[in-house]
Amino acid sequence: QVQLVESGGGLVQAGDSLKLSCAASGGTFGSYFMGWFRQAPGKEREFVAAIYRSGGTYYADSVKGRFTISRDNTKSTLYLQMNSLKPEDSAVYYCAAKYSGSSYIPSGYNQWGQGTQVTVSS
Repeated sequence: QVQLVESGGGLVQAGDSLKLSCAASGGTFGSYFMGWFRQAPGKEREFVAAIYRSGGTYYADSVKGRFTISRDNTKSTLYLQMNSLKPEDSAVYYCAAKYSGSSYIPSGYNQWGQGTQVTVSS
């Protein structure tokens, strides 16, 4: 079973950039469909971005053009480059692994990281 550990969160100002990482261990990272989700206080966990095993990507409309998801299978690491950050991007960000198939909803994933906090001040 894969273990996922996110890092890279922090406090930034609106318009700044931040890059999140998700290190995977104990599994076959290259075979997983990977996603980033976020959850703000009092809100449901929402889809942010996903990347296929082939490298194809898919984004939520709210982050399209500002965020970039990528993966380095040689390092078993998933990334989320976040540019032009807005206060509404503030949330705990989670990476998740799906062992087979693909999904853009939280219930479709098999394993989750513990999350990393991103706070964007105005």
